[in-house]
Amino acid sequence: MGIIGTIIIGLLAGLVARFLKPGDDSMGWIMTILLGIGGSLAATYGGQALGFYQAGQAAGFIGAVVGAVILLVLYSVVKKS
Repeated sequence: MGIIGTIIIGLLAGLVARFLKPGDDSMGWIMTILLGIGGSLAATYGGQALGFYQAGQAAGFIGAVVGAVILLVLYSVVKKS
């Protein structure tokens, strides 16, 4: 259930991030899932580096969405270049 749960949370976090960020982000389901999973990983490791989370502690859903929004903004900047 770990991998399937990660994919489902990644999809939900990616969808929420795409809903929160204005603009046209033409990407499919796979990219949305990867965006959410990447956002969760970025939030987890960034939070551990900043002292928000302890080692071995994962970011929650809100952290995953925040990380996904940050990755979506970076994706938009790189895609425009």
